[in-house]
Amino acid sequence: MSADETPSAATPAHDSYDAVVVGGGHNGLVAAAYLARAGQSVLVLERLGATGGAAVSTRPFDGIDARLSRYSYLVSLLPQKIVQELGLGFAVRKRTVSSYTPAVRGGRSTGLLVGGEGTRESFAALTGDGREYEAWQRFQGMTRRVAERVFPTLTEPLPSREDLRARLDDADAWRALFEEPIGVAVEENFADDLVRGVVLTDALIGTFADAHDPSLIQNRCFLYHVIGNSTGDWDVPVGGMGALTDALADAARATGAEIRVLHEATRIETDGTRAEVTVRSPGGERVVGARRVLVNASPQALAALLGDEPPAPAEGAQLKVNMLLTRLPKLRDRSVDPHRAFAGTFHIAEGYGQLATAYREAAAGRPPTAPPSEIYCHSLTDPSILGPGLASRGYQTLTLFGLHTPARLFAADNGTTRDALLGATLAELDAHLEEPITDCLALDGDGRPCIEAKTPVDLERELRLPGGHIFHRDLSFPYATGETGRWGVETAHANVLLCGAGAVRGGGVSGVPGHNAAMAALGR
Repeated sequence: MSADETPSAATPAHDSYDAVVVGGGHNGLVAAAYLARAGQSVLVLERLGATGGAAVSTRPFDGIDARLSRYSYLVSLLPQKIVQELGLGFAVRKRTVSSYTPAVRGGRSTGLLVGGEGTRESFAALTGDGREYEAWQRFQGMTRRVAERVFPTLTEPLPSREDLRARLDDADAWRALFEEPIGVAVEENFADDLVRGVVLTDALIGTFADAHDPSLIQNRCFLYHVIGNSTGDWDVPVGGMGALTDALADAARATGAEIRVLHEATRIETDGTRAEVTVRSPGGERVVGARRVLVNASPQALAALLGDEPPAPAEGAQLKVNMLLTRLPKLRDRSVDPHRAFAGTFHIAEGYGQLATAYREAAAGRPPTAPPSEIYCHSLTDPSILGPGLASRGYQTLTLFGLHTPARLFAADNGTTRDALLGATLAELDAHLEEPITDCLALDGDGRPCIEAKTPVDLERELRLPGGHIFHRDLSFPYATGETGRWGVETAHANVLLCGAGAVRGGGVSGVPGHNAAMAALGR
């Protein structure tokens, strides 16, 4: 942490700037770096004690040298264009396996291993023949073609719906992803319930929806999960997610941006040409002038800062669990090594029927009986997040992301519901293990199990994510509508831009809203 990120940090050096960036999450840092590189005077205001927002690495377990990606944890949507143009010292690594999904067929423990050698054979062993594998190949080919055409547009001015459709140039893909509920395509292409569920999960990460939701919010989620860097691959950030935001903060400072932590913007006044930002810090309250203000916060926070009418409430729907293990557990499916199974995305209770049941239960206000979740082991791909002592003794991290757990379930009693849901989620995992996962948990310096769980209520309290929604609000299709501007970051105020996940083409660790807000501010 640099000198200007200490609690005793000096107040901003100037009374006025070309641009004030409200919020030091990864998108705000991307915007600040681009603007500073263009010769603008830039001030970043971050209310917490460090930059990064949800894209941070921390040591959550007392006395344990393990630096985990505490909230966001994988990278797909971050364009190499941003990494290269900002000269970031940041890298990702490919996972050796895409996914593993355990199953019980005919009373026998088995599973579906996707990615790398043996994928065709795994499909055949699970389903009895090669038809589902061939369907998988065709479907993956379709999404890859969509990715190659759509992803490059994310850092360009918003195309119209008609222009994006013409660019895609695939009527069947357009119908499947942009016009009909994704459940239609899943059911048309696949017959096996487990395979269907594996495909559908990309439509449900951080999104509470049924496969056939007429709003198509599940389609929008699916699209962003399969187009990243024109491949759809989800990669491991080397050094943890905090390595990215540290590199971004360094890049912003290196080109002249000021970053002030423990400085909270509480009000924005603007006439559309000049703005004044009221700032609260340990040194008191002051007002800073700006030609433009870029807000790396939620649409709700933006409205509150401006005194505007707030948007519709958002609701998150996930359970995030971090664990540190002394060893990976053995699997009941002896045909796969745990080091392969956990290297990719390990799906639990995510059959197509199970996902539908879990959604119905949660929509009715009940925690899912069999909570669906997916798990992966960061340290198998990137052991650098573990201290030398832990790595040499075989310790591993596990990250679990639970689906269909909307904030409404936790409203009455967050702690009790969190504990009960965590227990039910781990029980679903245990059903496929030779030993309970709790037997593998490391202990922290005080003898407590190294496990922590975060609900939407926790995320709203800690990070001010509205309703605990990891995308700030429901994702948007990446094309212009009557409510969007040229870049999808514009607001009702000419010199105020939204550069957070709630912008059009926001969501995930991408830097895209930050890039696009900077381009809009520079008149590109």
